[in-house]
Amino acid sequence: MPHSKPSSRKDVVLADPQGATHDLRSRGYRVTPQRERILREFTDLPAGTHLSAEELHQRLVQEEPPISLATAYRTLKLLASLGVLRELDFAEGHKHYELNRGATEPHQHLVCVECYTPIEFTGADVEEAAHQVAKRYGFEVLDIQLKIHGICANCQAKATVQ
Repeated sequence: MPHSKPSSRKDVVLADPQGATHDLRSRGYRVTPQRERILREFTDLPAGTHLSAEELHQRLVQEEPPISLATAYRTLKLLASLGVLRELDFAEGHKHYELNRGATEPHQHLVCVECYTPIEFTGADVEEAAHQVAKRYGFEVLDIQLKIHGICANCQAKATVQ
């Protein structure tokens, strides 16, 4: 199969289902009904929504044609390798995925170690610091992912009550 990973930010397709399907075709991938449904599912989600392969599968398993869990995993990996989705490892090795909105909506994540809830936040200072460090080392930034692990307000409140 003539597949290639993006080598720079210019190669990455962002949050555009038509652009993503065109990119799949131009790289030698078939655009199957299952891939189109998975793309549509992510583009229809509200910003800030993260799905695991299992969660995606549960959302789509009732529809025709059915999507197997294996197809969900393969498609998520493919779309992440093309830059359409961001692959996020929040906790315990479980991958979650979100639509890559690129520079239009840069954000990072707080992750609760008790309930594994991700909370998105924006911070231009975080992005700027990452770019400064990268520049110092002659490094081309393709993606920035910062995860801050802690205990969310809900879990702190539960611990106080107990």
